[in-house]
Amino acid sequence: MSITYCGGTNKMKPMLPTYYPEAPKSTDWRYEVKYDGFRAILTIDAHTVKITSRNGKELSSLFPEISTFINDLDLKSFLPLQLDGELVWLTNEAKADFFEVQWRGRLRKQSLISEKANFTPCRFIVFDLLRINGNDLTTNSMSERRKMIKNLGEILELPMPPNPNDKALIQLIESYVDLDKAINKVILLDGEGIVAKEIQSTWQEGKRSTSWIKVKNWRAVSCFITALNKENGYVSLAVYKGNEITKIGSVKNGLSAHDKSILHELIKQNASEEDEQFFYIHPSICIEVQFLHVYEENELREPQFSQWLLQTSPNECTWEKFVISQFTFPDSIQISSRDKPLWIIDDKQVIKVEYLQYLREVSAFFLPFLKDKLLTTIRYPHGSMDNEKFFQKNKPDYAPASIKTFWDEGIEYMLCNDIETLLWFGNQLALEFHTPFQKAGKVKPDEIVLDLDPPSIEFFSLAIKAALEIKKVMDSLNIQAFVKTSGNKGLQIHIPLPEDIFSYQETRMFTDFLGHYLISSYPDDFTMERLKKNRQNRLYLDFVQHSEGKTIIVPYSPRGNPFAGVATPLYWEEVGERLQLKDFTIETVPNRIKRLGCAFKDYRHVNNGPTFLEVLSFLKQKKTNS
Repeated sequence: MSITYCGGTNKMKPMLPTYYPEAPKSTDWRYEVKYDGFRAILTIDAHTVKITSRNGKELSSLFPEISTFINDLDLKSFLPLQLDGELVWLTNEAKADFFEVQWRGRLRKQSLISEKANFTPCRFIVFDLLRINGNDLTTNSMSERRKMIKNLGEILELPMPPNPNDKALIQLIESYVDLDKAINKVILLDGEGIVAKEIQSTWQEGKRSTSWIKVKNWRAVSCFITALNKENGYVSLAVYKGNEITKIGSVKNGLSAHDKSILHELIKQNASEEDEQFFYIHPSICIEVQFLHVYEENELREPQFSQWLLQTSPNECTWEKFVISQFTFPDSIQISSRDKPLWIIDDKQVIKVEYLQYLREVSAFFLPFLKDKLLTTIRYPHGSMDNEKFFQKNKPDYAPASIKTFWDEGIEYMLCNDIETLLWFGNQLALEFHTPFQKAGKVKPDEIVLDLDPPSIEFFSLAIKAALEIKKVMDSLNIQAFVKTSGNKGLQIHIPLPEDIFSYQETRMFTDFLGHYLISSYPDDFTMERLKKNRQNRLYLDFVQHSEGKTIIVPYSPRGNPFAGVATPLYWEEVGERLQLKDFTIETVPNRIKRLGCAFKDYRHVNNGPTFLEVLSFLKQKKTNS
């Protein structure tokens, strides 16, 4: 199928939901995740594709990855086809990052658009079917259209629910019968909200209808008022950061006309000073404000007045409480000591709730490397600043019954297969996640990991040299390898293998060959000497670590070191003298994924099996001949 971009505009205006504080709870309604992106209608015919925003703007040239994906689908029997949905940058199955898709929509340089489309693509999340095979479905009931969407998705193998790791760039929204289940999913994954849809409703062009009701996942912060804008009526909001008054945004919406009038008079009568634009007031009036998210500049997104806090002192409205207020969790996830400091980075404390947010932000990319693997965690009960730590393998009595386990050699290992379990580990202050090289119940590795361990971080350049030399060898053998930081002081090379094919004895034959080759080539730089005192500032090729019973740090796992390092997947182009380990922390990695995508996204799609078998055959023959 050959499809090109289509210019011009599509004048069809989408149906819009109405905001309510709560969703109706009835068998006459179904519930969907509300994604934070560009609302759009996707129209496909035999030769063209159009992605049209709710304002009539044509978006397909700005998001060419969608058209490229459509070009590979067999849609002939469905055309003309028209889908209603949301164009998003997907964080996880229930959350999209609006700032990222907004940034993508502002790009105009074609080379940059193409680069982002390749490395960190956006997705079109389908929630309605308007036309198929040219037939208008807008007068069909929502439940009928929903069945047809599901059938179309099954035929085209489009994922449902949405998955940022799936290569499909058109994905289907999940429809819930249970309102509480939908709400809990959104809160668990830090999503924007839900949309309730009446099952007998039709699709009404350009209408804001009460047949669709949106409910938002609000956060709430206690703050005080510092000023009134004379021109637009907005009041400025702040909290105390230490002894300093720190602005967190402004609010106008949510107040009744009566309350707004009272508030404005209070500010004017008690103003400490004024200028042409503002009346200023000393901290005295406290209110609770609801908001969706916080911008990077620490200003509230979509703030609205919630309630007066007549019994609250301004001194109680603190920066620490503001940080904690940004992160909500369902009641099923019991979070203790949310403000407990775990790291100090550049004099800034990273508290437990921020660590849990890191785990949520990277969960879609982290969990695939944890799934069905026997887990060893390192727990830091007092945070990384304290030397106390301990390894945990066995499931403790207080662990939730929902955590899946696997018995191996007398140990009941826990499996971290879902976000609930990951957050439980985070709440237990498990700061490091280590797994073996094979899945639970397997005896053969599904990957080789080469640990490049310099004597200290000051000798990191040796890890870079070793990684690049290994890359040359892998390229010469036509074996695809991946590289990541260890999160500590070195680098690690990952070589994916097919499951249940190669034994540890066979992979050891390969790592021995590689190790001896590197040592013979660079004896002054590399060593396989186990005793530290005999290494003489050479980089230790810790290939012995790749063996049965051993473990390795998992991609995207944090480390319990002072700089909150993360074992971060890299692109090979990044491995050079400018690479700095301290650039990869729990504070920087989530934005890195948004900016560059996941460097390991194709990890499990690589088939090194046939080539690796050839290499082994050569090594075995060489050993026989010698």
